[in-house]
Amino acid sequence: MTHLQGILVVILLAPLLGALIAGLFGKKIGTTGAHWVTILLVGLSFVLSLYVAYQYVFNNAATFNENLFNWAVVDHFQFGIGFMIDRLTVFMLIVVNFVSLLVHIYSIGYMKGDPGYQRFFSYISGFTFSMLSLVMANNFLLLFFGWEAVGLVSYLLIGFWFDRESANYASLKAFIANRFGDLGFLLGVAAVLMYFGTLDYATVFGQVPTLAATQATLTIFPGVQCNAITLMCLLLFFGAIGKSAQIPLHVWLEGSMEGPTPISALIHAATMVTAGVFMVARLSPMFEFSEAALSTVLVIGAATCFFMGILGLVQNDIKRVVAYSTLSQLGYMMAAQGASAFSLGMFHLMTHASFKALLFLSAGSVIVAMHHEQDMRKMGGLWRRMPITYVCMLIGALALVAIPPFAGFYSKELIIDAVSQSMIPGHSIATFFVVGGAFITALYTFRMFFMVFHGKSRMTEEQKHHVHESPLTIVIPLILLAIPAVFSGMIFFEPALNGFFGDAVYYAPQYNVIPTLAETYRSGGQFIAHALTTLPFWLSIAGIVVAWVCYIAIPELPGKLAHRFSWLYRLMLNKYGVDGAYDKIFGGGTRALGWFFWRVGDEWIIDKSIVDGSGKTVRGIGVVLRYLQTGMLYHYAFAMVLGLLVILGIYFIGGF
Repeated sequence: MTHLQGILVVILLAPLLGALIAGLFGKKIGTTGAHWVTILLVGLSFVLSLYVAYQYVFNNAATFNENLFNWAVVDHFQFGIGFMIDRLTVFMLIVVNFVSLLVHIYSIGYMKGDPGYQRFFSYISGFTFSMLSLVMANNFLLLFFGWEAVGLVSYLLIGFWFDRESANYASLKAFIANRFGDLGFLLGVAAVLMYFGTLDYATVFGQVPTLAATQATLTIFPGVQCNAITLMCLLLFFGAIGKSAQIPLHVWLEGSMEGPTPISALIHAATMVTAGVFMVARLSPMFEFSEAALSTVLVIGAATCFFMGILGLVQNDIKRVVAYSTLSQLGYMMAAQGASAFSLGMFHLMTHASFKALLFLSAGSVIVAMHHEQDMRKMGGLWRRMPITYVCMLIGALALVAIPPFAGFYSKELIIDAVSQSMIPGHSIATFFVVGGAFITALYTFRMFFMVFHGKSRMTEEQKHHVHESPLTIVIPLILLAIPAVFSGMIFFEPALNGFFGDAVYYAPQYNVIPTLAETYRSGGQFIAHALTTLPFWLSIAGIVVAWVCYIAIPELPGKLAHRFSWLYRLMLNKYGVDGAYDKIFGGGTRALGWFFWRVGDEWIIDKSIVDGSGKTVRGIGVVLRYLQTGMLYHYAFAMVLGLLVILGIYFIGGF
């Protein structure tokens, strides 16, 4: 094993080791031992990731693509386990490990006193391992392993408080929704293996242009054919729809709020939900050869951005507001990928990881101070009592709303420009959605901010007496996250436009909008000056102003509007009826099918007909045959004579 291979193995396995120690020996090492062993090992993974990133960013190290060992050999197919390390990988390593490390530290204060303390740290460390295996993979097999592992651990984390029925329901909802997406993903992997004969990224990517030139098609149904590459990309993207909670498989993400707040930050900011975005960027050499697939990604991402943001306007749970903002921002990332601006989608992934983790952990700080009260209607005026949390939440809000010079401004505004300049089919409607999303984002974000920190206090006297700033284990991660939420956008702006990812991301010349943007915006300052004259920026300002009017200046106005447009308000509260429809169609349908198999299949056919029925049949035959065995000699003689007469009758009748 080479020096680099050894480092990569440690980066991957250190969080897994921490998860195993905390999970298997939690009672022996205690709560302090559980959090220290996981923090130190995730910290080790982060430090080594910084070293690897330095080699690739500053020393321009060559792409590392090697198998560690063969997992299986089936006929002429070889399935290996190996790593692909390039600038795209190290980018994700830094994001995942940095956010995970801070979430681990934050959890010390947030989870204090919880009976599942050691189990919690085992889960989040295992979650980190799962995401790292996904991003470090050099083939579809290890990608699929990481893909399923994050799904499994997310199920455990969302249902962490398993004594709550709502948590169990939410975890099952997430698990089942992802199974739909993962079915498409698995079929996509199978299609890759069928056409290319391998699951190795480099080999597949090298053969894609040849397959594209042949215009190979696959028969889906009799008389219905689809381009082979398009079908592969759409199936793989369906997996991303589930994992990254895009329409129509978005329903699980809001329910993930049932888990502890640190989990929400980890799932929403840097791990599971970004897996789909990363996957599309990693597979850009395939997606760029299918305009239909790019168009699908673009339209679905933009629609998710717009319609999920609208639902954030009526949420009263502080965590659910941030959850719907995650859905909306994931839509921006996917829209960028669909517009063939992969580096911008990854740019927004990075800035979003910092400011979304900041927002979630700030919300968690408020929840701890409010003794786990999450209803914003019972808050108000907290800025005096929690000044550090207030400033951190404000920084996160400004970054989310895309106000310069905060991080989200650069990545989000670049995505809007890329979508508007794209020539991918569907870019017009997508542009409307991403531009409209700017106003909606500002409105729901500052609605939350004003309801929590400003206006008249709606707390009880007991809450007022106990509310104070959170402990250092909570505050320090907030401050550390606030730094990239301010500066990461301006630092990464020029690299994102000037080929930072190098050969790790492929752009087809006819779709590539990045060179045009790079030529237009040569510096961050020039970009800010331009943005001040654009519609999305002023829509964001308008959203902040409207939020101030509705929740500070005229606080009774939202109630009047909700009453005046009650049908629309109910539609938004019911999440467009999608959750209810899924519950009736899939949940109710599954329960009805189960009842049918139980009553008809099990009770009537199996129990009453086959099991009980066979016994009754034998018993009935026995009752009849019993009359033939009387033990009387003359009965047997009579039967013999009768039988002889029947035989003779048949013989003579047959003779005629």
